[in-house]
Amino acid sequence: MLLTASFAMAQYKPADQGSILKFTIKNFGFDVGGSFTGFKGNINFDPQNLSTASFDVSIDAATVNTDNNLRDQHLKGEDYFDIKNYPLIRLLAGKVVAAKNGYTLMGVLTIKGKSKEITFPFTTSPSADGLVFKGSFKINRKDFGVGGTSTIANELEVNLNVLAKKS
Repeated sequence: MLLTASFAMAQYKPADQGSILKFTIKNFGFDVGGSFTGFKGNINFDPQNLSTASFDVSIDAATVNTDNNLRDQHLKGEDYFDIKNYPLIRLLAGKVVAAKNGYTLMGVLTIKGKSKEITFPFTTSPSADGLVFKGSFKINRKDFGVGGTSTIANELEVNLNVLAKKS
């Protein structure tokens, strides 16, 4: 009975309100940033039993926001996120290990139907009704077929701040 209660307490759902994914990329040598919202999915996380940890979380690609409507519309198009054909960006992780300053997640990131293995560090902190997960990683946009040859850099940094509520 105790095992069942502990397992149930480890189940979370990302809360869209209070969660954000921010990205930064260079364009003409200057940092340009944006964000995504529309978080959905399931998180199983118990720091006392990392072997059961799993993340299946997505964001709504149509929520891309760079504070520039023309640029946002361009990013939603075929050359970038192609939101009509690929409405979600998904992170699927089946392995989490303890690290020096938190944890390391190993999983698969899927953007525009292209999947790539990623590994990144993250931390957790308690919230009133769940946990806050914070992490960051770098990806190459071309690995996912996002954008063509242009003035933007290939590498971008992603920063996650996800409020996950007990489900």
